[in-house]
Amino acid sequence: MSPRDLARLILEAFAAHRLRYALTGLAVVIGVGAVVLLSSIGEGTRLYILDQFSQFGTTIIAVSPGKVETSGLPGYFGGTARPLTLDDARALARIPGVTAVMPITYGAAPIRHGGHTRRVYVYGGTSQGTAIWKMHVAAGEFLPAIEWDRSVGVAVLGPKTKREIFGSESALGKLVRIGESRFRVIGVMEAKGTLLGFDLDDAAYIPVASAMSLFNRQELDEVDVLATSPADVDSAASRVRRALIDRHDGYEDFTISTQADMLGVVGRVIRIITGVVAGIAAISLVVGAIGILTIMWIVVRERTHEIGLAMAVGARRRQILVWYLAEAGATALLGGLAGLVLGMAGSAVLARVLPGLATSTPPYIVASALVMALVVGLASGILPAVRAARMDPVDALRTE
Repeated sequence: MSPRDLARLILEAFAAHRLRYALTGLAVVIGVGAVVLLSSIGEGTRLYILDQFSQFGTTIIAVSPGKVETSGLPGYFGGTARPLTLDDARALARIPGVTAVMPITYGAAPIRHGGHTRRVYVYGGTSQGTAIWKMHVAAGEFLPAIEWDRSVGVAVLGPKTKREIFGSESALGKLVRIGESRFRVIGVMEAKGTLLGFDLDDAAYIPVASAMSLFNRQELDEVDVLATSPADVDSAASRVRRALIDRHDGYEDFTISTQADMLGVVGRVIRIITGVVAGIAAISLVVGAIGILTIMWIVVRERTHEIGLAMAVGARRRQILVWYLAEAGATALLGGLAGLVLGMAGSAVLARVLPGLATSTPPYIVASALVMALVVGLASGILPAVRAARMDPVDALRTE
C-alpha cells in the first residue's frame, strides 16, 4: 500500500463520516487550543518582564537590607542586625570592577505647586542615577554631584509629574513643596514607561540625604551597584558580598540580587504556573484520546468485511496496522492543527482586547502542540489497529 493509496483511504473515510470525525477530534481541538493559549500568555508575560528589567541594563547589582531567605522581603520584615548606610555605599564604590554606586531611599509624598497637588513616589539618589538606571534628562539636568550626606533642595521631575503639576508651562527653576520641604526643579526626565506596574514617569528625584531627611530615616532602602560589564556581574557581586560581610561583623544580613537572579526566579515561577494550568487544560487531550479509541474501535468493527476483503486480495497485516494507525493519527493531527489555530487566534484577540496582556507563541509551542496531538492519536489508535491486523480474513469475509 503506497502512501498515496493510504492518504486516499483516509480522505474517503473522512468524507463519508465528516460529523463523526469532527466530533471525535473536538476534544483534541479544545485541549491543544487551551494549551497553546495558556502557554502563549505565560511566554508573553515572561518576555514582557524580561523587557521591563532589560531597559535598565544588565549590569545592575541591587543590595537590600535583610536576608530574604530567612526574613521575607528585604527591607520590610525585619531580621537585619544592621541597616545599610551611606558608609556602606562608599565602601562599595571602592571595589574593583564597580563603575558606579548609588544609595537609594524612597517613599511616597505629595508634591505641591500653586493650586496643584499630586502624590508620587520620591526617589532619593545621586548624580550617578542616570548612568545606573539608563535614564536620560529631557530638559535641565539631573541631580548635582555633591557629597551623599549633604542635603540640597533640588528636584528632578518625571515627565508625567511635570505635566500634571505644571501643564505646558516650563518647570525649570520653579519651586515645589515635597512633603513639608521646598525644592527647586532643575530638570525633567525623558519618558521611561512602567516597571511591573510602577509608573516611572510619575515620580520625583531628589538627593539621597534630602530623601532621608524627608522620610525621617537613618538607613537606606537599597544600594544599586553598576558592574563594569555583564561578564563581571558575578565576580563583582561576590566582592560586594565579602565587603559587606566584613563591615557587618561577619553577618550576611543583606540580600544581593542581580538581574539574572531576578529574571531566573520570575521565569521559574511563570513556567511552573504555566505548566500546571496547561496540564489541567491537557486533560481535554485525555478525553480526546478516549474518543478516538472508541470511534476507531467502532470503525474497525464496521469495516470487518472490508478488512477481510483487503487481506484476501493480498494486503498484509502490517499494512492493515499502518492503515488504522494512520487514520487515528490523522484525526488527532487535524484536531491539533485546528486547536493550534484556535489558540493562536485566541491569544491575538486577548492581546488586542487587553492591551496590558502580553502574549507570544514561540515555535517550540507550535511544534510541541502538533507532536502532542499526533502522539495522542497514535496511542489511542494502537488497540483498534492491532485488532484489525489480527483478524482472520475468512472470518472477516463472513461478517455482514
